[in-house]
Amino acid sequence: METKYKIKLDASKNLPLYMQIAEHIKSLITSGEIKPGEKLLPIRKLAAELDVNPITVVNAYKYLEEQELASSRVGSGTYVTYRKSPTEAQTTASNRSNLLLEIEYNEYNLIDRGQIRIKPGIINFASASPSPELFPVKEFKNVLNEVLERDKGFAFSYQESQGYYPLRESIAEYIHTYNIKSSPEEIQIISGAQQGIDIITKVLIKPGDCIFIENPSYAGAISAFTSRGAKLVQIPINPDGIDLNYMEIKLKEQRPKFVYIMPCFQNPTGYLYSPSTRKGILELAEKYDFLIIEDDHLSDLSFSYEKVYPLKSDDKNNRVVYIKSFSKIFMPGLRIAFLIAHPDMYNDLIEAKHSSDISTSGFLQRAFDLYLRKGIMPSHIESTKRIYKERYDTMLQSLKQYLPEEIKFVPPAGGLNFWICLPEGYNSDNLYVECLKKDILFVPGSFFNPSQTPVPCFRLSFAATNKQEIEKGIESLAKTIEIFLKEYSDLKTPLPTYIPFL
Repeated sequence: METKYKIKLDASKNLPLYMQIAEHIKSLITSGEIKPGEKLLPIRKLAAELDVNPITVVNAYKYLEEQELASSRVGSGTYVTYRKSPTEAQTTASNRSNLLLEIEYNEYNLIDRGQIRIKPGIINFASASPSPELFPVKEFKNVLNEVLERDKGFAFSYQESQGYYPLRESIAEYIHTYNIKSSPEEIQIISGAQQGIDIITKVLIKPGDCIFIENPSYAGAISAFTSRGAKLVQIPINPDGIDLNYMEIKLKEQRPKFVYIMPCFQNPTGYLYSPSTRKGILELAEKYDFLIIEDDHLSDLSFSYEKVYPLKSDDKNNRVVYIKSFSKIFMPGLRIAFLIAHPDMYNDLIEAKHSSDISTSGFLQRAFDLYLRKGIMPSHIESTKRIYKERYDTMLQSLKQYLPEEIKFVPPAGGLNFWICLPEGYNSDNLYVECLKKDILFVPGSFFNPSQTPVPCFRLSFAATNKQEIEKGIESLAKTIEIFLKEYSDLKTPLPTYIPFL
């Protein structure tokens, strides 16, 4: 055992043994000897070292979770989540505040599964989760009551791991609007897109396997892939989609187990794959024989007159494993999503789903099925799009009006995010710290690559802000950037725009 974990237990003390363990580890965490994000010793190992019952260590770790010092991950262990306060974090540009971590780790379901706490007055450009006032509470309340009246106690019974069959029927019908043809037998219900990524990872990845991902990419997927020991090859993404020329160079060097992409308003960049890029990646999948994992949570939020379809709609040869989440257009707390996989994967996916949580809430599946059957979803999506479009227009206009000319961005055609880039050599982590002093919160680009290497770009989201907050926030952000560019000009260092291989 590491020296820092050596704990002297005294059974004669009035303080229970689990509290003695917890207080000792707490002091190590708050002093910085155990770092944020670090995994605590496995329960059985620490119990053996201290010669105590494993339940004693379990209770100690639970206490640390209650104190918001640590958080457990099913099947992985317990990790430190404590961060110094924003005031303390301002003393060094490399530190991130607890506030950012609370928002991002809650959203991506990585470490902190607690409630988001935003202090009054802060403008939150970090969260890409929808505002609660957009939720169709009244309509969903009605279907919940109708399901209870119709199904009685059966509404709370376990469903089969693949999902409630009538819901799979409804989804098979609903996705015709995405030009996707599928049967209920091909659809797997999952508890959110993150679970879909996790169970695909369990089924397909073995330690040392190679995976291609966009750079930058979704932090939750990066965490899932690296936790299974995968080697990530990062392919740069351009405004028209993933760089196919660079990808083919890498494909000639090694074959990936799969390629993970977000073709429709990619997170974090907001970029939309062009028709030629969509065609090109499907052709490469055929030529080099690999699967494509498509993560689709934003295709419904196109702000142009042209409807955006998932890559899966062009898939003729079962190359695309399609994950669809409704979290950005419906109610994220429902945790209902689905995936359509290659036929060879069906049984393994069901087994992985069962070992994860047996099945997604049967009550909520029944309610969502009824919601889809009543035909309410299209009108809800349209009303949500109108509100998001107003926020999008406000942010775009404000960025054009206030940002210094040195700052570059490509206006997305939809989605919830803008990808803003500082001049070469500037670190968006440093800007994050300066903006936090002005009560402006965004996500630095380093969060979206596996090594968290500093980059000049950062993500602004408008999902959780109203028009007035956007106008005020962008004006303040622009003023902060103007000062930042002058004060940090002597601190510029070469920063990578992408990292080809990790």
